[in-house]
Amino acid sequence: MTHVADSHDTIRVEGARENNLRDVHVELPKRRLTVFTGVSGSGKSSLVFDTIAAESQRMINETYPAFVQGFMPNLAQPDVDRLEGLTTAIIVDQERMGANQRSTVGTATDANALLRRLFSQIGDPHIGSPNAFSFNVPSAVGSGMLKVQKGPGKPQAERAEFHILGGMCPRCEGIGNISDLALDELYDDTKSLREGPFKIPGYNPDGWNVKIFVDSGFFDPDKPIRDYSERELQDFLYRENTKVKFNNINITYNGLVPSIQRTFLSKDREAMQPHIRAFVDRAVTFKVCPECDGTRLAPEARSSKIKGINIADACRMQITDLLEWVRGIDDARVAPLVRNLVELLQSFVEIGLGYLSLERPAGTLSGGEAQRTKMIRHLGSSLTDVTYIFDEPTAGLHPADVEKMNQLLLQLRDKGNTVLVVEHKPEVMVIADHVVDLGPRAGSAGGEVVFEGTVDELRRADTLTGRHFDHRAQLKPKTRKPKGAIEIRDASTHNLKDVDVDVPLGCLTVITGVAGSGKSSLIEGSMPRDLEIVYVDQSPIRGSRRSNPATYTSLLEPVRKAFAKANGVKPALFSANSDGACPTCKGNGMVYTDLGPMSTVATLCVECEGRRFQAEVLEYTLGGKNIAEVYEMSVDEALPFFSEGDAKVPAAAKILDRLADVGLGYIALGQQLSSLSGGERQRLKLATHMADRGGTYVLDEPTTGLHLADVDQLLALLDRLVDGGKSVIVIEHHQAVMAHADWIIDLGPGAGHDGGEVVFEGTPAELVEQRATLTGEHLARYVGR
Repeated sequence: MTHVADSHDTIRVEGARENNLRDVHVELPKRRLTVFTGVSGSGKSSLVFDTIAAESQRMINETYPAFVQGFMPNLAQPDVDRLEGLTTAIIVDQERMGANQRSTVGTATDANALLRRLFSQIGDPHIGSPNAFSFNVPSAVGSGMLKVQKGPGKPQAERAEFHILGGMCPRCEGIGNISDLALDELYDDTKSLREGPFKIPGYNPDGWNVKIFVDSGFFDPDKPIRDYSERELQDFLYRENTKVKFNNINITYNGLVPSIQRTFLSKDREAMQPHIRAFVDRAVTFKVCPECDGTRLAPEARSSKIKGINIADACRMQITDLLEWVRGIDDARVAPLVRNLVELLQSFVEIGLGYLSLERPAGTLSGGEAQRTKMIRHLGSSLTDVTYIFDEPTAGLHPADVEKMNQLLLQLRDKGNTVLVVEHKPEVMVIADHVVDLGPRAGSAGGEVVFEGTVDELRRADTLTGRHFDHRAQLKPKTRKPKGAIEIRDASTHNLKDVDVDVPLGCLTVITGVAGSGKSSLIEGSMPRDLEIVYVDQSPIRGSRRSNPATYTSLLEPVRKAFAKANGVKPALFSANSDGACPTCKGNGMVYTDLGPMSTVATLCVECEGRRFQAEVLEYTLGGKNIAEVYEMSVDEALPFFSEGDAKVPAAAKILDRLADVGLGYIALGQQLSSLSGGERQRLKLATHMADRGGTYVLDEPTTGLHLADVDQLLALLDRLVDGGKSVIVIEHHQAVMAHADWIIDLGPGAGHDGGEVVFEGTPAELVEQRATLTGEHLARYVGR
């Protein structure tokens, strides 16, 4: 590689040691597209996200005034000797978009804002400003003090009437649905307040929120609730915002129903603790708001129309259809606005998201869909000389859509930006100006730059990536015969068009098709409910900041017992959540300081130095290692340790074997779950489910995050599952998995309302031979037919 001394032309990293990086030195050309590759756990994210992006963000934060910095995260400096030539970094990752129930595809981009302006200017009848079309702005009438300038001198304050016309539906408050509470799931009406009638998490008899009811004075706390008068029951259940005296202070009393609505129902269900989620599922039923029919909008907002369409209709349209409707608006008053809206909607189509609607809740998007939606924000940006960082931008994309993504990445580069992409697919690597390959393996066996150069040089390089670059899986010469079938009939979930299809049992079946064609709707929304099906997806794993692979897989249970037996003490000593926990950090290894409105700050515990346990606990050993050292071991290190000798724990070895089987040998047993990628989370779930009795496994894009060399290992694992008597159904775009399948079901022909049909079902060889679908064309090209 030609070294360029001027930092105007390169980003130079010297001595990077974040996580498993070993004094990494790289020079990355600016205003070029660089792809980072290497096996999972080789150090790609540590270099790109935890070093380059983290330092860029930290330096930007330091440019703000001290007062503003006080409200920002306290970012630590990455472990690196020197970083030169950094520019502002914009990270476009696969993290799910905020699951705020008010956030939609339209509000997460500029699309809703542009539509609101459009309707406020030419909607008939004219009802007001853009806020009149926003389901997040309530209408309000009142009066307040207004500063008025009357001639020279200081402005005077006068009371003035105001009327704010917002677009929020008053019944559902802009949510689109309303909730009904099953009162018998909230309390036992045979008991009095003093007897503890509540069935609600956190409503303990001696708790603050129960004592407010007892001491409110609205009812006799010793009388059973079923004996309340109509007025008492109304006060108990529905009274709102009433000042009462409690412990000699004035507080606001709210009845049980509004209290629960604010405490539980205003939060995203998926972010709830399991026991709270179970309560909500048991006690609450949701239905479409009858006032707005789920549109979230007030009647005035729905009354204003353009060409017979109101803003709710527009947001419900598939984006491809909305684009055509907007193009048909010919009005000189809004010509620039229409042009901007067309460009934005065209970006959705170009990026493979034309099948979405603007009303789609943002929290329901997959990781790949979320990343592409975020990308739309930047395509029309006027910024140049910015560093854009992408994490597997082709995740969830059909081979037919990968080329579109490549064009968008090149478009960002050609505007004068530096584009850094973490990616495994050769189809993306081929467009790179520069490639950085990390390895040679994962975890402690990785963390080095094993190659830097052009794509052609990589093809000839003696690295795992270089050796596998042009490797192509072959069609199976012989496929398994089905042992029956799961019959799906008249499937009409989402965009499915009364689909009838048989999914074979005892086989490896791949469900494929372009993004939005109906794959997930068919498998997750239409399968018979009486089957023992194990779903393994990439959704976030539930757990606290204490959770790690060892706790999630129940690996620690037999390990704690082995430590206890070897040392003649109780197992609870070897739990960071129990008796053995460091008293200072409560077994977290870190001390978390909540700074109120500012971000929580995490610092290494000085008492245990991050080891989580009391000092005396660490004196007990098993096979020469203490429990903290076990946490630090990788799966590959722990497997032989617990398989033989003094530390032999067969139950632990069995779990570790499954983790190694799914390609997670490099992860540390004590690694925080929140640090795992979507693909790693899915493989961790798969490892835990491999002991389940369920006869059918459904995997959602298990190749996400997998290096070319790891795909073969995944295919071998899937074969072992099927040969062991399981049926495996994989929703997947990777051609190597398709080629290895026994049976393929291809959905399409397009996305959204252009999809929802089975366009092919049969063996991979038949799909290639017929070449009748987009998938068939790409698979034939992949296997060289």
